[in-house]
Amino acid sequence: MKAHVEQIVTEVMRDWWQAQHLTPAEMPTVTASVPKDKSHGDFTCAAVMAIAKKLGRNARALADELCPLVTQRMAGDGTCAVAGPGFLNVTLAADAGLRVFVRLLERGDQLGYSQHGAGKRVNVEYVSANPTGPLTVGHGRNAAIGDIVATMLAAIGYDVTREYYFNDAGNQMNVLARSVRTRYRQLLGGAEQLEENGYQGEYIIDIAKTVLQEHGEQLRDSDDLALFKHYAVAATFAMIKATLARMGVRHDIYFNEHTLYSDGKIKATLDEIAARGLSYEQDGAVWFRAAQFGAEKDRVLVKSTGEPTYRLPDIAYHREKFARGYDWMIDVFGADHLTTYPDVLACLGALGYATTKLTVLIHQFVTIVQNGEIVKMSTRKANYITLDELMDDVGVDATRYFFVMRKLGSHFEFDLDLAKKQSLDNPVFYVQYAHARICSVLRHCAEEKPQLKVEQLNAATVNGALLTAPEEQDLVRHLAQCEEIIQQAALSCEPHRLTTYLEKLAELFHRYYNQHQIVVADDALAAARMALAVMIRHALRNGLKMLGITAVERM
Repeated sequence: MKAHVEQIVTEVMRDWWQAQHLTPAEMPTVTASVPKDKSHGDFTCAAVMAIAKKLGRNARALADELCPLVTQRMAGDGTCAVAGPGFLNVTLAADAGLRVFVRLLERGDQLGYSQHGAGKRVNVEYVSANPTGPLTVGHGRNAAIGDIVATMLAAIGYDVTREYYFNDAGNQMNVLARSVRTRYRQLLGGAEQLEENGYQGEYIIDIAKTVLQEHGEQLRDSDDLALFKHYAVAATFAMIKATLARMGVRHDIYFNEHTLYSDGKIKATLDEIAARGLSYEQDGAVWFRAAQFGAEKDRVLVKSTGEPTYRLPDIAYHREKFARGYDWMIDVFGADHLTTYPDVLACLGALGYATTKLTVLIHQFVTIVQNGEIVKMSTRKANYITLDELMDDVGVDATRYFFVMRKLGSHFEFDLDLAKKQSLDNPVFYVQYAHARICSVLRHCAEEKPQLKVEQLNAATVNGALLTAPEEQDLVRHLAQCEEIIQQAALSCEPHRLTTYLEKLAELFHRYYNQHQIVVADDALAAARMALAVMIRHALRNGLKMLGITAVERM
């Protein structure tokens, strides 16, 4: 019941936290402990004091405000009282465990889902890879994180918009266009060589062949990059969208960077920054006064060549997103954005935007490991592993699961050998096997105990008090955390919380299955155990669905 109490207190505090218009991901973690003095209840929680200290509030007064809400949320499972400087002490009802089981059973196939974010709009931007080539494994981690965060937020009631920032402007696109033009001229027998930082992939030659097929030799002497860029962007983005579709990743909006220029939003942003005294000119460049906002030094917004740095269009783009009126915006970036996004946030804040509505997720790069050795990759030299090649090798399910099973901030080694294993050592196989095993058990139950009608078991026909084995109690306690874990994973934008939860649930079920028979002679006990198995299946199936992974029924 410790987890249940933590869940209740967390829900109350999170609702209060968000009512103060504070970012969900920044709320302190709630933990409950067993007090030494039994007169202080079954569990005590000090989280109110941590929150009060963080916000400069009086802890006792805040505890007095939240305590009745905890009792109300306990819904008969127990009561809450305030003690000392702000402790919340919870005393459980005698039948609290059985009440939890009944509520879980009533949730049915909606176990894990909620309406916590109902009425709130969130924008999640992810992938946003420059259309300069096929997606690599690094892009794949970004895609999995963003897609799963968006799905989890939708699962807890948010109105989610999935966005791809289509960077079709800037110097990289010119390098891409020149690379295609060089390959085109080589196909015509020319001796021109790729520039040192040109793109060398086979796909560049394929694009050049398309240009040659449709235009013949007409462009042999052309220095106009526009047409080459058009073909390159169309071809590479078609590849990107096809790969994402195969991975089960989708977007609602594709925002083209060039519209920021054509619609005058780059100029308007630059003018607004200047009007507020946030920029100055030096050595022919335009600088943002970033040092005033904690940066090590001021940052260039426009180079002396007249070309904007990444910061300026990013600022203009986020101004456009703020104008759409989202309650929350989430950006998923790779570690290469670590030094640029703080400047963007600082400038947006200086321009008067509520940056508390914007959460930036930075994930570390992916290292591919095969046969115990690291596989080296480089995009421009074309010796990288594409996301398609990875999915060819280990499958879509393992690809998605492995990308999110570690914390975003941790450097991640993708072990190809482990991902391909059809054994319990492979975490995604382990979870899928638990689901398939339950499906097999329930099919057997339907055959052996047709009178119990497995799919119609409910609180009126099941006696949860019969589930007295420690392994059964462990499973009920873990299932009781399902909805809260998914909310925490969504609000903190940490998909690994969900994979960790599912792996533990699978472990508890496998242990239970190895020690107890589900189909027993006693119909009442069999019904209770079958109902427990059905709930576990719902939790596994819904969790896997949120991860975009197949909930297989036979293995």
